[in-house]
Amino acid sequence: MVQTKIIECPAEVTLRIISGKWKILVLRELFKGNKRPTELHTALRQITPKVLSQQLRKMEDESLVVRKVYAEIPPKVEYSLTSCGKSLQPVLDALENWGRKHKQARSDTMARTMLSRSGECISTRVMISQKTS
Repeated sequence: MVQTKIIECPAEVTLRIISGKWKILVLRELFKGNKRPTELHTALRQITPKVLSQQLRKMEDESLVVRKVYAEIPPKVEYSLTSCGKSLQPVLDALENWGRKHKQARSDTMARTMLSRSGECISTRVMISQKTS
């Protein structure tokens, strides 16, 4: 019997680990320093406490964050990045830079295709369709 070894693409592994609506935003907040769940919830206003808890557990499973429970009453919990989590900083910086450039390029393109003050055309597509009709 022949065994097949599946080799995962490293970029695919990275995306699987940090994908989702909230993980990158949680990482962004933790890059600023250790946070309690309430601080994360305040910073990420639209996340529910349940989803935040689920995301933090998944991030713990991937060794991105560590959960520290203080022996106090009431109990205090704090999350911080592991060295593995901190190593994602340049990756997220690169994503942010790409997003900024892409957003600017899209904005520039849209500005060029917007209706001019003289009312010449609404977009390049409209100009082309006007020429062909």
